[in-house]
Parts: sequence; structure tokens; C-alpha cells
Amino acid sequence: MSDVIVIGHKAPDTDTVCSAIVYAAIKGYKAATPGELNEETAWVLNYFKVPAPPLLQNAAGKKLVLVDHNEPAQVVDGADQAEIIEIVDHHKMNFVCNTPIYVHVEPVGSTATVLAKKYADWVKNNPTYAGLLLSAVLSDTVIFKSPTTTDEDKKVAADLAKIAGISDIQAFGIDIKKAKASIKGKPIADVIHVDFKDFDFGGKKVGIGQTELIDINECYDRAGEISSYLNELKAGKGYAMVVFIGTDIIKEGSELYFAGDAAVMEKAFGKKPEGASMWLDGVMSRKKQVAPPLEKAFTS
Repeated sequence: MSDVIVIGHKAPDTDTVCSAIVYAAIKGYKAATPGELNEETAWVLNYFKVPAPPLLQNAAGKKLVLVDHNEPAQVVDGADQAEIIEIVDHHKMNFVCNTPIYVHVEPVGSTATVLAKKYADWVKNNPTYAGLLLSAVLSDTVIFKSPTTTDEDKKVAADLAKIAGISDIQAFGIDIKKAKASIKGKPIADVIHVDFKDFDFGGKKVGIGQTELIDINECYDRAGEISSYLNELKAGKGYAMVVFIGTDIIKEGSELYFAGDAAVMEKAFGKKPEGASMWLDGVMSRKKQVAPPLEKAFTS
């Protein structure tokens, strides 16, 4: 087997882990994860009886393929001392390399969609991996409710469902989301960091975490804890701002909690925050609806 390692971003989610597993299988590489799996991803791997990839927290000296990310702040530790040979992604490009490498990026709802399209002939003969890719598409598009969803995502999901033997895509997607759609009894630090990404907005370090829930009241019940932790994180880790997105997948909107300048939030979203948070109806995507306006507010 090749010594190339396929790895996703820090604070791994279902798309980054499943895409790494599938692409490693397609290419004869090894898959790894830079962090512990969240409950949703663990549920998916258990459902399809696929073992979790090994943990790789420092990639110094390794040869890497990056999937589902290219933002330097999201890359596994030690990547600056590794050889990155390829990127497969669906995010905007923010990667600088001194040598030519293979890069495949498409404006679709998940990296799994990119892989399912490119390697359709391989996937159709591997129902288990089709199931992993389907799960990743449903996760990243929030069962097609996210504005990042494209017609290609829906078509790919329908094809993958047939291969994987999933008769009801919506019901399966809800089962996936239910696996981590509650924050009751969980340490607030774990809730905020389960899907947390660092960004560089005009030289300012900004952290944005997100969780998806069936009932946004779970966030409201712990609003004080959330705000307190965000302020501690901002003060202790050198952030210009830290944002936590509590997304209600039923109401199709998000409560944005933040530690930082309220004027920046108002500039970004055109709405005056109520204390240290604001509700944004229809906002479901960090990638498309939260990070871009925040970047613009910081850089313009």
C-alpha cells in the first residue's frame, strides 16, 4: 500500500472523514483523521460497519492529500513539514504552494459530491462506500436545506442511495442528524469545538464553531455558558472574534453567539445584535452565509 495519507480538516466532520476514507480506498492510499470523530460521523461509520481511520495529529515528514479543506489554519499540525501532493475540496481556495500540485475544487455542497461524480464507475461497484458518500452529502448540505446545496448534490445523492440500498433519503438524513442534534448534558467546550474552524480575515484570527440541533431552545437554555466560554476562548487564544452558530435544522435558521466587536457583527449581517447574539432566519451555512460576510466586515 502507498505511503500517501488522505486526511481532512481539524475538528473533523462527516464529509471530511468519509471523503478521506473513500478517496484512500479508490487510490490505494491510507486514510487518517486529525481529531476524534463526532457522534454523527461515528454513527455513520457504525451503520456501514466501516472502521474509523487512525488518528494522525502531526503529519511532519508525511506525504499528504488534503480533502475537504485547504485553509492553512484548518490543516493538520505538522503539515508545513509534510509534502502536500493533492487537494480535493469544495471550499474557496486559500492555499499557497511552491510547486505545482493536483487540485480539484468544485462549487458543490460537499467534497463527497466531487468524488462521487469523478469516480462514479468505481463507486457503483462499492455500495458501502456509496453509503459513506451519501451520508457525507446529506450531512454537509443539511439534508439539502443548506444554501450550499446544488442540483448536482441532489442528483448524486439519489444515485448513491440506489447503490447503497437506502430507500428513503430524507429519513436516512434525519437519522444521521439526530446522532448529534442535542447538546443536553455535554460540556460546553465540547459543543463549541465539535465543528470549529479557524480563519484568517485580513490578518485577524477568527474562530467559528457550529452545531446543528432539532430544538434551538437547547442553546437558549445555555446561553450564559456559551457566551462565557466564547469570551474565555477569545481572551486566551488571541482571537479577534469567536462565533458559535447554533443551527436549528427544523426552523431553518441560526442563533449566532459571539465574543468580539458587536459593530463588526452588525456590519456583517445588517442587524444589531441583542446582547451577545442574534437570530438569523434562513442562515444554515458557515461556509456560504457566515464566514464570507464576516470576512468582508473585517477587510473592508
